[in-house]
Amino acid sequence: MAKLYFHYSTMNAGKSTLLLQASYNYNERNMRTYLMTAKLDHRAGAARIGSRIGIDAEADTFEAGEDLFAKIETRLNQGPCACIFIDEAQFLEHEQVWQLARAVDDLGVPIMCYGLRVDFQGNLFPGSATLLALADEMREARTICHCGKKASMVIRQDDQGRTLVDGAQVQIGGNESYVSLCRKHWREAVGDCG
Repeated sequence: MAKLYFHYSTMNAGKSTLLLQASYNYNERNMRTYLMTAKLDHRAGAARIGSRIGIDAEADTFEAGEDLFAKIETRLNQGPCACIFIDEAQFLEHEQVWQLARAVDDLGVPIMCYGLRVDFQGNLFPGSATLLALADEMREARTICHCGKKASMVIRQDDQGRTLVDGAQVQIGGNESYVSLCRKHWREAVGDCG
């Protein structure tokens, strides 16, 4: 039975690595997969999913306003596909997550989404909020804070390492911009110690 999965965490927990490994496992068994990532994220190159440990794969892209049900239906009409993998799922729009749910229900294909749960201000991304509401199964990928506790939050830093508390929700970046922290150390970093 097909399901909608949401694998979530903070930055640097290995979500893309997990996605690429799962897709590899399918392909190793001659089961084709379909990979998608946000068009706005070029860190691994255009239309690529990349991991910090150096593995990557070609992927189709999605962007705001695009009908993902139609896109998946078109892909399925081109030949067998055992599973759909979506990286950077936090950038999905509310309606796009519903389109993914309809693809699972009506087209019978499992969809595994990987993304951040919260932004640098501690707020849910719209795509993540809808995935938390609709996913059949959710799994947390874990990473640790410098203190050794589970990191569940992320701060954004400027080029001098100062914590930023204001700014746009979406700013593409990696280790040069973001640090994963436990809630206590996130609160200290953003000045919320009360």
